[in-house]
Amino acid sequence: MATRNSSHLVISPVWLVLFGILSVQFGASVAKSLFDEVAPTTIVWLRLATSALIMVLVARPALRGRSRGDWMAAVTLGTTLGVMNWSFYQSFQRIPLGVAVTLEFLGPLTLAVVGSRRSRDLVWVALAALGVAVLGLSGGSGSLNVAGVVFALVAGACWAAYILLSAQTGRRWPGLDGLAVASVVAALLLTPAAIGVGGSDLLDPRVLMIGALVGLLSSVIPYSCEMVALRTMKASVFSILMSLEPAAAALAGILVLDEFLTGEQWLAMVFIIIASVGATRSQRTVAPAPD
Repeated sequence: MATRNSSHLVISPVWLVLFGILSVQFGASVAKSLFDEVAPTTIVWLRLATSALIMVLVARPALRGRSRGDWMAAVTLGTTLGVMNWSFYQSFQRIPLGVAVTLEFLGPLTLAVVGSRRSRDLVWVALAALGVAVLGLSGGSGSLNVAGVVFALVAGACWAAYILLSAQTGRRWPGLDGLAVASVVAALLLTPAAIGVGGSDLLDPRVLMIGALVGLLSSVIPYSCEMVALRTMKASVFSILMSLEPAAAALAGILVLDEFLTGEQWLAMVFIIIASVGATRSQRTVAPAPD
């Protein structure tokens, strides 16, 4: 029988965020293998539907007795998740992945600037912005598709909103209940479009299996880690840690897709890692939220 003075394994919110970042990018690598065969909307829906199913089975959210504010928080978060994922995949279809990630990062980076209260934090934001810009744009060539750019910016705005909404939802719903409800909302939001675009692809066992894997890697694992981390981590620090997304994408590209980087891109990663280390050191002063 456990006692009150028993030791407990406590995982730092920083490590939770980093693990979530790696999971997202390896999930994106798996999704990329289907892009020539399946429409992005279909992949996004499979990702969201899989995550919704798993989250509901795991969390078993208690729905009775919820206030209107609780439901509004979960529904708003779910709508944001659906639009964010759909917009990013539409962007990735039209412009290079590195450019899409760079443009999407403008959302959380802007949030970090707005939320900063110390000049030291602004230095990390500036360094992260420089690294992401070099990493995302160093290999690009030719003109960018306007629609792809717009979709990436919409995804970035939704990303910033997700950071704030997930923290609010986590405070209103215990455990992963809020995330489970939000995942169902996101999946339902894209169901009509997925059926209209996907057609027979939704009956292909191979597509369904890969979609399930993408859902686990790109939604269930990272969103769970991030929601837990955001209960004790400042939104501005979280945003700076997200600057590791391009670096994690490069690692996934090397290991899964044999996509190797240039010297300029590795230099950009140095800037990003330094910024993330600075953000991690600042995060130590954050007090934990009430249980």
